[in-house]
Amino acid sequence: MKYAFIERNRRYWPVSVLCEMLGVSPSGYHQRKQRAASTDRPHRGRLSDDALLAHIKAIHAGAKGEYGWPRMWKELLARGVRVGKERVRKLMVLHVRARHKRKYIATTNSNHDLPVAPNLLQRDFSPAAPNQVWTSDITYVATVEGWLYLVVIIDLFSRQVVGWSMQPHMKAELVTDALRMAWFRRRPEAGVIVHTDRLNPPSIAVTCFKTP
Repeated sequence: MKYAFIERNRRYWPVSVLCEMLGVSPSGYHQRKQRAASTDRPHRGRLSDDALLAHIKAIHAGAKGEYGWPRMWKELLARGVRVGKERVRKLMVLHVRARHKRKYIATTNSNHDLPVAPNLLQRDFSPAAPNQVWTSDITYVATVEGWLYLVVIIDLFSRQVVGWSMQPHMKAELVTDALRMAWFRRRPEAGVIVHTDRLNPPSIAVTCFKTP
């Protein structure tokens, strides 16, 4: 009660006078005040798990999920959040998973001695009618069961997909299946140009050919 009275009236009377009047020492008053302030003030850097996890998830989203716990810990320190490595690691193990960068897979291979068909297209990407020029390429899709390879054949006139094939390998039938689908769906007249990149592996390499 004495210290509370001093705190209420310190604006009107010197602290030393109030302490003398109430029979307490000024040092005791100041020590009591410092203890109360340290109790009321939250510990700097000691966030709750929920607050720390909110920081981690915000950084995780901004980094597109690519940070593991070591980089996350360094980023937190850089942002002024004081926290231990082990605490960050445990929270991320329980609540946040880093997305590892996937390896690049080449689908084009020009380093081979197989014959390459001439380029009949000559960068003319605006055919006058459907089924005059088809173009194709291979891409790859990561799944939980491994890589899948996708071939798509597009009619350059309409930009519509006319054939496609997906396989867990890059053998020749990956491409021939897509061509077969496009042929049976469109039944083009003789002379359609099919333009592709030099695909990988070389066993299915082709630049451009024209149907008989």
